[in-house]
Amino acid sequence: MSVLVVGMSHRSAPVKVLEQVSMDDVVRDKTAMALVDQPSLSEAMIVSTCNRVEVYAVTNSFHTGVNEVVEVLHRNSGVDLDTLRDHLYVRYADAAAEHMLTVTSGLDSMVVGEQQIIGQVRTAYQRAGEIGTVGQALHSLTQVALHTGKRVHTETDIDDAGASMVSFAISRALDLMGLKESEQPLVGKRALVLGAGVMASLAATHLGRLGISELVFSNRTKSRAEVLAERSRDLGIASHAVDFDDRDSAIPQVDMVISATGADNFTIEPRHIPRTGMPLMLVDLSMPRDIDDETATIPGVQLVNIERLHEERDTNSNEVQQEARAIVDAELQHYISEQRVRNVVPAVAALRRHAHEIVDVELERLGTRTPTMGDAEREEVEKTVRRVVDKLLHQPTVRVKELAVTSGSVSYETALQELFGLEANRSVDVKAKDLPKANMPKTATNIKETQGEK
Repeated sequence: MSVLVVGMSHRSAPVKVLEQVSMDDVVRDKTAMALVDQPSLSEAMIVSTCNRVEVYAVTNSFHTGVNEVVEVLHRNSGVDLDTLRDHLYVRYADAAAEHMLTVTSGLDSMVVGEQQIIGQVRTAYQRAGEIGTVGQALHSLTQVALHTGKRVHTETDIDDAGASMVSFAISRALDLMGLKESEQPLVGKRALVLGAGVMASLAATHLGRLGISELVFSNRTKSRAEVLAERSRDLGIASHAVDFDDRDSAIPQVDMVISATGADNFTIEPRHIPRTGMPLMLVDLSMPRDIDDETATIPGVQLVNIERLHEERDTNSNEVQQEARAIVDAELQHYISEQRVRNVVPAVAALRRHAHEIVDVELERLGTRTPTMGDAEREEVEKTVRRVVDKLLHQPTVRVKELAVTSGSVSYETALQELFGLEANRSVDVKAKDLPKANMPKTATNIKETQGEK
């Protein structure tokens, strides 16, 4: 049984596909329950955010487990299998553990170091525990991941190097507008939010915290924009929705436009911007971009592009990321070592039990062959034989645990196979599309496999 990760993120999929696969709480619970009903899956938890959808599962069969997860995602999202496979990635065994630690630490986020993800992983784990889809394997790994994330945020300056993607982009926009976040800077201002997915919702919520006086929502499906407008009104913010085709008519009435649609084409182009010279802040939260760079050449218009901010933040935070990575690597190796020793313990216990059973049989035979031996002598013989067996077993049992931890000159797999006849799990890091489908021979190609490290 090994941990398996099947997921997609901003690095592997466009926003449009992510939005189709993303899950609210109800769908997430339903999907997790469907996953543990699959023959090869015994545990499951799902992390679904605006930037990623990841299934963490425990499986007794790598290829079967992947196919079952993909099939469940297909049924619950309605996204066709080929599209899913094109954008999903797969991590298995040690690579799966490394991935969870990296994600929880904020090192795989669009803006490195953002703090929301650790809470999102914790919430996913707690919910999976409440509905009974998480067991010992995911419990152990998640606890290590949360501990690692806490260490990264506590022991490095990664909090200064990154905030949540939305808050970071809006913070940069406020800087360009000459406004300070600590002073409710958006009181008296209006904003147009394009899109109705998770990112657009987060942006609207953050604008509300900053005192925005009015929000205008626009989305290709207007009913979804109206839902966001209603939620904002419930929070006391004047809000309404407009047709997506009429979005340019709303632009002259606002101070800021935020776009997070995942559209195939630009949502804002120079032709949508009035040439009045009035100040207008554009914030593009999509990858690939929603807003044409040429809009920034219009007098009065400023553009914040999350794609560029991501590159800038990566360049400026290399040292902090290296410190964070060192913590992740150390915690990962400790976790892997503990898991390997834990895997060895049952075999060691079985070997000792078998040895003592042999001793019992042989002592019984000795008793039948030496009926004249006194009780004192018989007790001394028994103690001697058991001491000899324990001493003979001591060195190999200690050594196999050391080999399991270090995987040195003799690999963990070799030690187990030679001493106990067991097999170790392979670590796999691969794109889903490179794996064979359910109806194909189960021989993977182009799989990166390692023994003990990625």
